[in-house]
Amino acid sequence: MHEFALFNQKIFAPEQINLSAISSAALYGKGIFTTLAIYDGKPFLWEKHWRRLNENAQKIGIDLVAESDLKASLFELIETNKIKNARARITLFDESSNAIWNFKTTKKTSFLITTADFKKTKENLRLTVSPYPVNSTSPLVNIKSCNYLENILALEDAKSKGFDEALRLNERGEIVSAIMANLFWIKDEKIYTSALETGCLAGTTREFLTENFSVEEKRIDLENLLKADEVFLTSAGIGIKSVKQIDEKLFTFQATNKLRSFQKFWYD
Repeated sequence: MHEFALFNQKIFAPEQINLSAISSAALYGKGIFTTLAIYDGKPFLWEKHWRRLNENAQKIGIDLVAESDLKASLFELIETNKIKNARARITLFDESSNAIWNFKTTKKTSFLITTADFKKTKENLRLTVSPYPVNSTSPLVNIKSCNYLENILALEDAKSKGFDEALRLNERGEIVSAIMANLFWIKDEKIYTSALETGCLAGTTREFLTENFSVEEKRIDLENLLKADEVFLTSAGIGIKSVKQIDEKLFTFQATNKLRSFQKFWYD
């Protein structure tokens, strides 16, 4: 993490920031976030990130901060931390009370912006199949909520087995995504990605690729994914990364090199 963070429009050292322990965010993980890339000191795909924050806030009942305040705060932090190319996380916390533990509070929504260098990720990732399925009927499907413990436990499980990431399936055995990224595959020079109905997150980088390449959304099982010519992951934090291996299955990554070369021009 970089030297400074921003909490409710004020700059702090990260260790000085405090969230109310009696808030819905602290008690239940009621909050949403987005992670976006910063290129040349400017947030990439801001409109997509803002739209998702807006949609997610409405779905789980969080009062949204004004876009102008959020964007101005982000630029202030970029300038303060002297950022050129990095990543930023914007988190909205519900600080209101809840009927289960109805503490008296006048607070509503707080927001935190933190920045850091891009993740140091291998160019060719090794994945395993996660033992933890995604519930495609969950009310949190397609919401990037602060309740991320299931993802963290799944990632820790994969790393304990010597893998970089993991492939998650839903309760029907359909391919959903990786734990921290969207998943694409190539078969006979055609690009595919998991349909949103599987329970995968509508990632901003995923959306950007579907707008700039011919991509078909599809529902497939593990057996058919392993027949792909190539597999790759996408997210704001890692960009595009090839998948070298899923358990014992090895893949090539020639086409992904072409996609990655396109990535260099995203912010021109």
